[in-house]
Amino acid sequence: MTTRYRVEYALKSHRRDQLIEWIKGLLAVPFVLHSQPTATFHEESEKLRAVADATHQRYAEIMRDVEYLINDHIAHHQENRSGQSKLKLLVPTVGMFFTPLLLQEAFDYQDQRRFISRRRFVAPSFNDVRLILNTAQLMGLVRRSEIRLMTFDGDVTLYDDGCCLTDDSPVIPRLIRLLRKGRKVGIVTAAGYTEPSKYYVRLKGLLDAVSVDTTLTREQKSSLVILGGEANFLFCYDDSAPELLRYVERNQWQLDEMRSWTDEDITALLDVAEAALRECVSNLNLPAILVRKDRAVGIIPRDGCKMHREQLEETVLVVQNTVERSEVGQRLPFCAFNGGNDVFVDIGDKSWGVRACQRYFGGIERSKTLHIGDQFLSAGSNDYKARLACTTAWVANPAETVSLLDELEELEGRESN
Repeated sequence: MTTRYRVEYALKSHRRDQLIEWIKGLLAVPFVLHSQPTATFHEESEKLRAVADATHQRYAEIMRDVEYLINDHIAHHQENRSGQSKLKLLVPTVGMFFTPLLLQEAFDYQDQRRFISRRRFVAPSFNDVRLILNTAQLMGLVRRSEIRLMTFDGDVTLYDDGCCLTDDSPVIPRLIRLLRKGRKVGIVTAAGYTEPSKYYVRLKGLLDAVSVDTTLTREQKSSLVILGGEANFLFCYDDSAPELLRYVERNQWQLDEMRSWTDEDITALLDVAEAALRECVSNLNLPAILVRKDRAVGIIPRDGCKMHREQLEETVLVVQNTVERSEVGQRLPFCAFNGGNDVFVDIGDKSWGVRACQRYFGGIERSKTLHIGDQFLSAGSNDYKARLACTTAWVANPAETVSLLDELEELEGRESN
């Protein structure tokens, strides 16, 4: 249910992705005008084919027009024009784009796979638009730039919620393929451990596969890093380490702004968050245990217990509001999020984590980084902040991550031919 909520039912949450909603609304008009729900497939197949062709053309035209608006929005920022771009006026919450989105071409690509234009009863959906945007993002990166760094969320992106990356996971050969091509790979996860052994348990399949792979050079293997606690603990792959991971001292990857995060402020923020969590446990009668870590605090369910989504979302929003209104919450970035059956507050967020990976690998540009994650709308939505640091792709489950990486391989193959 967690995965379905995060993507399919996220629109019922407190936040909506207005860009996707807006595009979906634009596509609804030709769907209504061109759909033929009363026609029968066998008796009027020629007519239906003609309707599908006309619908495809209109959808493609809309995507082309949105693509132009995004290009204008990018130019508006780059040229530091006064006022707001036309896209910003139409979609007030739209953020920055680090690369162009080839939306018309991406729609053609996805329409061949999802047959969106041929549907007569189901209009273009939230997920249709989400996947078109993912493809457009990949095409923009492949066509206009090069991907030097790819970062990934853990739960629901690389492996199922609460599970581990086992050796039979289909995502592992895809990640190794990225390393073989000379790309840097970062797993930016909310799991905040100070010792490598716990990350080894979560990522054993991948780490073991990298260890035994004879086609990877030492440099390529060392291009795999894990950044835990959103932006707090960095480990890099190391053949000589017992758990194949070596802790990297903060001074080797910390951003300049992070150096102002004092231990006193970190403790004070976690104290405020802990007090709010305790109140929620009491007020909502949650079957939860409080957990305090070096740079995080949260609640986890008691053995065999399950907390309702509404309780988790309420807890996230209460804690987030409480910390934001505190004095220390004004000085220190933090992230409060619903992990599916727990709630945690971390120092920093994924934008800091992705930027730290960029810094560690020598200053990789935002336009040459892609973050793949699943949490962009639910309360806390800790992948959402990654949009501030790089281009992003929104997946619903590990299978979609596999498909996206295969799509990237296919698109790059087309460009090289």
